[in-house]
Amino acid sequence: MAIGVWISLFAYFALMIAIGLYAMRKSTSTSEDYMLGGRALSPQVAALSAGASDMSGWLLLGLPGAMFVSGLGSAWIGIGLLVGAFFNWTLVAPRLREQTVHYGNAITIPEFLANRFPTRAMSLRTVSAIVIVVFFAVYTASGLVAGGKLFESAFSGVINIGGLSDYAAGVVITLGVVLVYTVIGGFLAVSMTDFVQGCIMMLALVIMPAVVLFGEGGGGFSQASQTLNEVDPTLLSWTEGLTFIGWLSAVTWGLGYFGQPHIIVRFMAIRTLKDVPIARNIGMSWMLISLVGAISLGVFGRAYAIRNGMDVQDPETIFIILADLLFHPLITGFLYAALLAAIMSTISSQLLVSSSSLTEDFYRLFLRKEATDKETVGVGRISVVLVGLVAAVIASDPDSQVLGLVSNAWAGFGAAFGPLIILSLMWSRTNGAGAIAGMVVGAVTVMIWISLGWNGEFMGGPGVYEIIPGFIASFIAILVVSSVTADAGEYQQIQR
Repeated sequence: MAIGVWISLFAYFALMIAIGLYAMRKSTSTSEDYMLGGRALSPQVAALSAGASDMSGWLLLGLPGAMFVSGLGSAWIGIGLLVGAFFNWTLVAPRLREQTVHYGNAITIPEFLANRFPTRAMSLRTVSAIVIVVFFAVYTASGLVAGGKLFESAFSGVINIGGLSDYAAGVVITLGVVLVYTVIGGFLAVSMTDFVQGCIMMLALVIMPAVVLFGEGGGGFSQASQTLNEVDPTLLSWTEGLTFIGWLSAVTWGLGYFGQPHIIVRFMAIRTLKDVPIARNIGMSWMLISLVGAISLGVFGRAYAIRNGMDVQDPETIFIILADLLFHPLITGFLYAALLAAIMSTISSQLLVSSSSLTEDFYRLFLRKEATDKETVGVGRISVVLVGLVAAVIASDPDSQVLGLVSNAWAGFGAAFGPLIILSLMWSRTNGAGAIAGMVVGAVTVMIWISLGWNGEFMGGPGVYEIIPGFIASFIAILVVSSVTADAGEYQQIQR
């Protein structure tokens, strides 16, 4: 492994830890500081933090891998996400920023729901916290899998940590660096590192496809298109070979945005309400550029591989393979850092949200109601480590697929929280009983759908993405239960 790669990676690791140390001095004295950055994020940091924590390793591994295998038909996932993110910023962001302050200055999603529906406060905080911790353990594991794949593919035989395999060493290193800056710096460290990581990710997704297309061996757009058409004409088709169910399962990824705690918590932390439109414009621009880059990398990366006789055994490693093959070691190290940035930005956000729920919605609620801010910050740091270790156990299987783990967790959150967040913010007749029903029905529907394998094959046809039945069932449950168990007290409270 060239020294230039290590220089770039060490510089990246040092920068992340330095940001964590800065944030520790700046904003970790109270629970609101540690878990929400004191609600003082600038629109730029909030926008890129939301985007970077959203995209994770799937943007540079999972999505390009899907494009490599299936071509433009898989791009509908990106289109659905783009539309979903826009509506999330437009409908949810301003209302959530305003209402979380109005309802008891809530600093976690479970706390907001409890304050919004006080007659079911205890049940809501408990159920929602359980859903968050369970699904985030799986979601965080997907990021660690991506880190393991990076080190297994790029550093084979180079790293030796206690006899661990290259994959396991990658999981350990990835988790270790994330834990350092997350534990010491809290939400502000996570958000500031997300901003830097988002910039690195976008730059990498501009550079890589351009070099793949127009660098040596690329042949340009026309040659790449010709190569793909000769192999399989459907690779450049948006619709050919794509069933309606397949298309629907792809675009409905966008529904998941409304229920992702690690994303919508950024809305709660934006400095002021008037900063939300600015953050939305910055975030959507970043997302558009990054998605176009990831899609181009997967499609034209396959053309490059075919033209140059490359044997790509795991399509999800195409970014890693091309980074090592096409660039000077210093740039290769930067591109590896971009992949680590995508991975770490999401892991850190998920660990912190899980920690916040364990601290505020379990420890402080059941064990130590009189806990001081200093004590809760300490418990929060311990919780970050515990959730990270559980995720590492889940990620121990090197055959795990990044996109598969992400899709399961994304659907779980989208179905459990998505309809509830939308209706709690926009429908005044939503009540506590309906909120609990929607959350439970959504999460259980997703888990049953996955366990029955209906996301892979349904009624003899292609599988249906589990977020579709889960989201619909949750939405209906909230509407029906809230209508038949109307709580006048909660209704009057929201009217005031």
